[in-house]
Amino acid sequence: MGLIANYQLVNDQELEKIMDPDLDPEELLEDLEELAEEQEVFLDIDKMWDVLHFVLTGVSSDEPPADNPLSEAIVGVISAEDMDDYVAVTEKDRVAEILSALKSFNIEEALDKFDMEACKEAGLYPNIWDKDDEGLADALLDEIKTCYNGLVTFYTMVLEAEGNVVVTIL
Repeated sequence: MGLIANYQLVNDQELEKIMDPDLDPEELLEDLEELAEEQEVFLDIDKMWDVLHFVLTGVSSDEPPADNPLSEAIVGVISAEDMDDYVAVTEKDRVAEILSALKSFNIEEALDKFDMEACKEAGLYPNIWDKDDEGLADALLDEIKTCYNGLVTFYTMVLEAEGNVVVTIL
């Protein structure tokens, strides 16, 4: 098992509870798990979050560029402090800009330039980049494109619902 990224829509009341600084981190994760089971607007991009961030921004998610909507699409805007796991939120006022940036991004062009060696040099998660396997590269390109399309669909649904986003990488 590894680090898997999930994205879920939350309403304003749920967001307020999630952002409560007095909320115990374990309780927060339990609340998010319960919400995920109930939520219809949910996306799991599995382990492709770091490489997708790299394809979109040119850098690893370890040091996301500030005020970059493509980066925020992957890692959120405000990350929770004092937690072992990664939890971040994006408030609804940023969703339209993120969606616009995703829709404007030329994924085909980016995937044409995809280089497993660059992924290895960037130390991207998961550590599979040193394999010289053309079949793996083709499968990864398909998976990255599927995850990208999933993000576009997800953020479209969040915008239509006038919701907020919670990103978890656990």
